[in-house]
Amino acid sequence: MKNTGFVAVTEFIRHPSMVGSAFPATARMVRRMLAPLDWSAFDVVVEYGPGSGRFTFEMLRRMRPDARLVAIETGEAFVQQLRAQCDDPRLEVVHGSAAEVNHHLGSLAIPHADCILTGLPFSTLDAPEADAIMRETASALAPGGLLAAYQMRTAVRPLIDRYFAAVRHGYEWWNLPPCHLYWAKGPHRGG
Repeated sequence: MKNTGFVAVTEFIRHPSMVGSAFPATARMVRRMLAPLDWSAFDVVVEYGPGSGRFTFEMLRRMRPDARLVAIETGEAFVQQLRAQCDDPRLEVVHGSAAEVNHHLGSLAIPHADCILTGLPFSTLDAPEADAIMRETASALAPGGLLAAYQMRTAVRPLIDRYFAAVRHGYEWWNLPPCHLYWAKGPHRGG
């Protein structure tokens, strides 16, 4: 099995517009991003771009035994690595795009997600693709669902404002690179 850091750097070099950073998130940022979430309330959590699984494994640690985590990843090397490293039955690793989140949930007979976590680099996506992903995200969430996003830049903020009723913002300096943190509620179709 390949080293986690090696896979992250390799995938960043191969697909820099789809991998937010060559460096995994710090434990401090992961804790700060996940701490405000009510894990007891989530039946289904979706993660976009799990990469090497830094958030994935911490979410599994916090989730209820009967909850499900759907990790959607475009990088085949990351998909293989996550599948090899984790045999937790709550985790479903899907090789695909976040833009097709509703299709992926439907194929797993899941009507909606309670929470979606993303670190996808919205600042590097073209505007129609970024808008499509956020529209599909709002559609995939339950009415009381929550979006949690960590981003190097603020390009995602207008999209969050368009598709969510309320957003809380934070910033984590102790990460390489530092990141903006967003927690958004009240998904709607917007546009």
